[in-house]
Amino acid sequence: MPTLSQNITALCFAVVCSICTAGASAQAPAPRSPPAQAAPPGIPVALPRGFTAEETINIAVYEAVNRSVVNINTKTTVPAGLFLLEVPSEGAGSGIVVDKAGHVLTNYHVVEGAKEIQVLLYDGSSHAATIVGHDPATDVAVVRVAAPAEVLEPVQFGSSSDLKVGQRVFAIGNPFGLERTLTTGIISSLNRSLPTRNGRTIKSIIQTDAAINPGNSGGPLLDSGSRLIGMNTAIASRTGQSSGVGFAIPVGTLSRIVPQLIERGKVNRPDPGIARVYQTDRGLLVASLVPDGPAEHAGMRGFKVIRERRRQGPFVTELEKIDRSGADLIVAVSGTPVKTADDFLCAIESKNPGEQVLITVEREGHRLELPVVLEAER
Repeated sequence: MPTLSQNITALCFAVVCSICTAGASAQAPAPRSPPAQAAPPGIPVALPRGFTAEETINIAVYEAVNRSVVNINTKTTVPAGLFLLEVPSEGAGSGIVVDKAGHVLTNYHVVEGAKEIQVLLYDGSSHAATIVGHDPATDVAVVRVAAPAEVLEPVQFGSSSDLKVGQRVFAIGNPFGLERTLTTGIISSLNRSLPTRNGRTIKSIIQTDAAINPGNSGGPLLDSGSRLIGMNTAIASRTGQSSGVGFAIPVGTLSRIVPQLIERGKVNRPDPGIARVYQTDRGLLVASLVPDGPAEHAGMRGFKVIRERRRQGPFVTELEKIDRSGADLIVAVSGTPVKTADDFLCAIESKNPGEQVLITVEREGHRLELPVVLEAER
């Protein structure tokens, strides 16, 4: 029979075992569902993508306008070889969809002399196009593409009158044939002048450092609101590639020209009826006037031709002398001083046919203001 001490020892052992078992049950973890499958070793877990405020604007501009930009491919012929045989030549540029009727805005030098024009839209479809109108003086042209209205996405025209140097801009085009490429930059300067091949000068040109390369000509320059503020037209480069100095025709000029090109095929410029002038240090000396033109009706004076007959023995000769003393010197148009022929043309072309302008002239030591009613250019 167990002794009293043995019974006490057995009881204590049982109590301790019972306490340990209870504690183990209380501390045991509850059953858990299997853990989520981890990414393979060495590959980070993908996080939701976030964009900076600047990136968000870039994306919004591109998504809003890229469908309005087209790729223009042209085929023409150029004389080559000893016998000046016509050899096929190809060119490429960009264009901007203007309306659902299929009018596309581009540079004149992109389509100049083209025998065939193909326009590639955002959906990959290619359509034939014809020139509707062109204006070499501003290097602007409008072509019309034979494409369904549902695949034409017109651009939204903005304003170029309130632009600021340092303002962020976006260029979309087809550099080197790479379709609808986006580049960004700022407005580097305003009111630049750009000479054209016909001797004229385009005023109020926008200068930008957004990358512009061959193939970008005719593409849009946009503001951060996805509005058109200019059309990329040229670069200053010794290599033919972007050097950070690009130029765009302001949308204010385009807004004035494009409706005329669509309606009449040409720009109906005002004509003051002055045929020839000579540039001097003080202004423009009027050499000749258009007979029965607006300037002549207003009383403007040019050079006088004086004819004289002289007898030398049995012969009679007729001589002509040019009298410049009574010719008018143009010094201002509508109160704005002019010193060059380009200054004068820009002042006149900011008006419309039928408008009256005051042309300030100096005549024999006096200043006169001649009211000239502008006619449509013939």
